[in-house]
Amino acid sequence: MNDADLAASVWRLERSRLIGAAAKLLHDLDEAEDCAQDALIAALETWPRDGQPNNAAAWLMTTTRNRALDRLRRRQMLAREHEALAADDEAAQAHVTPDFVPGLDLARERALLGDEQLRLIFIACHPVLAREAQVALTLRLLGGLETGEIARAFLVPEATLAQRIVRAKKALVGQSYELPPPDQWAERLDAVLAVVYLIFNQGHADVRTELCDEALRLVRQLQHLLPDEAEVQGLAALLEIQASRLPARLDAEGQPVLLLEQDRRRWDRLLIRRGLAALARAEQLSEAAGAGSYTRQAAVAACHARAARAEDTDWAAIVAGYDRLLALQHSPVVALNRAVAVSHAQGPAAAWPLLQALAQEPRLRDYPYLAGAQADVLERLGHNADAREAYLRAAALSDSPVQQQLLRARAAKLRG
Repeated sequence: MNDADLAASVWRLERSRLIGAAAKLLHDLDEAEDCAQDALIAALETWPRDGQPNNAAAWLMTTTRNRALDRLRRRQMLAREHEALAADDEAAQAHVTPDFVPGLDLARERALLGDEQLRLIFIACHPVLAREAQVALTLRLLGGLETGEIARAFLVPEATLAQRIVRAKKALVGQSYELPPPDQWAERLDAVLAVVYLIFNQGHADVRTELCDEALRLVRQLQHLLPDEAEVQGLAALLEIQASRLPARLDAEGQPVLLLEQDRRRWDRLLIRRGLAALARAEQLSEAAGAGSYTRQAAVAACHARAARAEDTDWAAIVAGYDRLLALQHSPVVALNRAVAVSHAQGPAAAWPLLQALAQEPRLRDYPYLAGAQADVLERLGHNADAREAYLRAAALSDSPVQQQLLRARAAKLRG
């Protein structure tokens, strides 16, 4: 691998950790991002001349930290903050001689929360921010998702989401970037779970297994950390079951395969068993208070996992599951999923009025999955020309190459 490719590849993997290290020093996310970017530029300039380092990730971390320390030193000198300068004199030696006290702090944090990425997510989900801002900012900084991808997950325009992130960064200037004590984790847990959920969803939609694997790793850490939290178990169940289907998502030629057409022998039975066990635990923990959103979604996913063949799927149970989910969380996306389930439980004619009503929902106006669902129902009703047009519209609205490929293939079958 050449110098530029290595630098870019390692930087993408380490980006969130680099930003987290700089933010801890600077308490400013914009400046922290700049420091991480400066480290990449430095790598692109120096590695071709001096050779690739033995540990590229450590090189980038040291460079990012040094850039942050330089900024901190300039900031403090300009402000003549003598006490801060004295503290910075100690911090500035950290890249030369190991600093014992910060080392102890880091060791203590890792003992509490052993996964570095998860630790940073807890820090970024700061309670000074509204929940949507917490999730959007954390996904942008730590989840490896672009602003446009996050905007589509929230069903908002990209410009709106970008402004939300900018405001969130400003709100966090000067706030503590330390891991909160365990008794404060609960107030951040909803946002943390939402981040992990959306990372997985993006990976699942695009068959980006590295994102799915990262989300699974994080949720398993949360299970270990918070074994008695029902929604942690519910999210774990949902992701394990959804991930079990990934081996069957693409055929031998790399073409996407619809859920009902997948070879279920290729589903990962170990992940299904893990998911069903986590679901049983979630339902046990939530028996008194009632199941939460992730647990109810996992129950729907379990209906598919338990069906040995597509024709064995209990669609009535799935519709009922979405009814329970809608009672808890009135979301147009959940309503769309329910309409799709109705099309299989009661027939496409029963689903069409539901889809027509959802087409009036502003947040779904340019949602590719609504157009795709309309196309499927129209095809099953025998309206091939309208179905083809809807498939092509869904493909045009989607930014996922996998989904575009599938939708255009289905449209091509209806040509003429």
